[in-house]
Amino acid sequence: MNNVSQNAVHTADAEHPNHAEIRTFGFWIYLMSDLVLFSVLFATYAVIGFNSAGGPTGKDLFDIPYLFVETMFLLLSSVAFGFTMIAMHNNKKQRVIIGLIVTALLGLGFIGMEIHEFVSMIGEGAGPDRSGFLSAFFTLVGTHGAHVTFGLIWIATMIGQIAKSGITEGISSRMMRLSLFWHFLDIVWIGVFSFVYLLHVV
Repeated sequence: MNNVSQNAVHTADAEHPNHAEIRTFGFWIYLMSDLVLFSVLFATYAVIGFNSAGGPTGKDLFDIPYLFVETMFLLLSSVAFGFTMIAMHNNKKQRVIIGLIVTALLGLGFIGMEIHEFVSMIGEGAGPDRSGFLSAFFTLVGTHGAHVTFGLIWIATMIGQIAKSGITEGISSRMMRLSLFWHFLDIVWIGVFSFVYLLHVV
């Protein structure tokens, strides 16, 4: 019976590929779907993003020095995450936790500045219902902000898991996927900053 059970286990193992590889592949599919989502939002902005309907335009609303600081928060968070991944590969638990905390704080700074920007614009009567430009702007930038917020929740979850269990194989796999997600958001933001903000001001 033991031989039969062992054979059954070996057979079952042979039928199931590496779970981490499956999850990573599935996550790449998710990222591609997110890329399609943002592509649609960028395309929508390209069509109606310059229709201000007689209301305020980007040149009236956007403060480039402020937005540059906001952008640096997100870019520096990506750099911090890069050092965090190096620490993870060197099995430095404390450095990984510190790196994630720094990444999260920079991400929170970015979100805080974005919320302040939204509140200020709405307070000036430039809400998403004012024009096609503002509808497209709030949808695109807000969707990116929602993704960053989700990333911050994910980072907080990873800090708790690493503090409790250390750097296990499963945690390393999840950290790799989180790294892909965070850097993806940086790339999208560079597109937003260039295509939405700078293009209007220039």
